[in-house]
Amino acid sequence: MDRDEPARVTYDHSAQDYVRQVGSEISDRFESPLDRALLDLFASEVVESGAGPVIDLGCGPGRVTAYLAQRGVDVSGIDLSPQMVQAAGEAHPDLSFEVGSLTAIPAPDQSYGAAVLWYSIIHTPLEGLGEVWAELRRVLRPGSAVLIGFQAGHNTVVERANAYGSGATLTWHRHHVDDVVAAFVDAGFDIRWQIQRAPELGHEDTPQGFVLATR
Repeated sequence: MDRDEPARVTYDHSAQDYVRQVGSEISDRFESPLDRALLDLFASEVVESGAGPVIDLGCGPGRVTAYLAQRGVDVSGIDLSPQMVQAAGEAHPDLSFEVGSLTAIPAPDQSYGAAVLWYSIIHTPLEGLGEVWAELRRVLRPGSAVLIGFQAGHNTVVERANAYGSGATLTWHRHHVDDVVAAFVDAGFDIRWQIQRAPELGHEDTPQGFVLATR
């Protein structure tokens, strides 16, 4: 079975519920002040350097895509769930969204000047990160920045049967920040900074990790 299939099935099934519960915009409920500050810093650097266009990989209903666009970033979104892509387009009709995956981005080589993966690797095992970073290298131009956020931990795995009532078993991977950094370095990226913060929002039960890397 395609590694992405459980996530695709789950998020296709739950897209409308996800939008109702999480929304289609960045909010104080799901992003801490630090989280938003990191997105603001990324947006500012992209705009000031003229580094776009930017790709939001694993965009869901376009929350981060819209947030960056509101700050002047030339950005579009890609998600593996057709239903999430539809929800994103309905919520943000002025932005572009397309079906694709972290390891099969529908774009020519060196199409983008930066990328953001906001909680997009939470279903990717550690051994699969190299394939993700290799695809990023393919579609990014030299010097491009990559911002990622993820549920951090000690490479723990959480498996949920019938996730969100979809009938699929979906696995969450809580990667150690140092291991994410090492995978980036192995793929030929330079690390600008890495951050881990304690869980502080109501839905969080694990630390949150953030890395900014450069192709």
